Amino acid sequence: MKWMKIMGAMIMALAMFVSANIAAAADLVVGVSWSNFQEERWKTDEAAMKAAIEAGGGKYISADAGGSAEKQLADVESLIARGANALIILAWDADAVLPAVAKAQAEGIPVLGYDRLIEAKGVFYLTFDNVEVGRMQARAVYKMQPKGNYVFIKGASTDPNADFLHGGQLEVLKAAIDKGDIKVVGEQYTDGWKPENAQRNMEQILTANNNKVDAVVASNDGTAGGVVAALTQQGMEGIPVSGQDGDFAALNRVARGLQTVSVWKDARALGKKAGEVAVKMAKGMAGDKIEGAIKWSGGAKGIEMTAILLPPMPITRDNLDVVIKAGWVSKDVVCQGVGANPPAACK
Repeated sequence: MKWMKIMGAMIMALAMFVSANIAAAADLVVGVSWSNFQEERWKTDEAAMKAAIEAGGGKYISADAGGSAEKQLADVESLIARGANALIILAWDADAVLPAVAKAQAEGIPVLGYDRLIEAKGVFYLTFDNVEVGRMQARAVYKMQPKGNYVFIKGASTDPNADFLHGGQLEVLKAAIDKGDIKVVGEQYTDGWKPENAQRNMEQILTANNNKVDAVVASNDGTAGGVVAALTQQGMEGIPVSGQDGDFAALNRVARGLQTVSVWKDARALGKKAGEVAVKMAKGMAGDKIEGAIKWSGGAKGIEMTAILLPPMPITRDNLDVVIKAGWVSKDVVCQGVGANPPAACK
């Protein structure tokens, strides 16, 4: 009888332990604040991120700031109120979001700055190596056009990544600029990274230079699309233009010879890693204990942060098969409208 009571007590204790752990997992919530979810690539990031969070026993909740710094502040506070145990923030304005970050940290909620730097002590920074992305863009354009009039169409001035990218671009091109082989005839930030703003900026630069432009270093595929539209209006399509992100439309432009390179940052890998890191931090793991984390202080303020920087890959006509074989995009999408002299991936 005594033995049965002991067994009963053990079974009850085990049931309570299992129940408590299931409840803990169910209560683990990761809140994600998107800056502008309308962009094509964020849907890919989200799918991988959500899957990783759920695989780790957590629940995914999100909000879209729709390109508004004010709304993002309110969104983060709302995610906190909804019970987020960790936050992933893709910042619209890296400085404007700092009060919300401070509020989260004051409540003991870990914050992960996703893709775009939020330079604040204690924030975990996860992105691709954006300086290297800039180098890759510049190398590809320079290979095609080592001399002539260059234009830089940069990203949003509110996004530190814009300057990281441009810094990498200049590392590659500075010697040729100093030598006089390259003349910079236009340089412009792109408000909100919006293609229509990039197109307008490019149109103004073309007008100011009587269309005497030989190459354009554009900082992402959206801005590259705006640049190509402006060039096409003037019958100048085909001059070297860079981009990044591996957007489907950009990869098609690469295949058609309208864009020189799209530096591919596999959003599936970034989203997955963010979900995994956020779950670990939500469970109490310190950022510097996460596998692959490094100490990084490359921001404008020089604040030392814990970071993971994933490696990017330049995609040109010569290696378009990489993104197709990786299941990132179908051959039909890449090769649509390709005419004479198709790249190997479209044969």
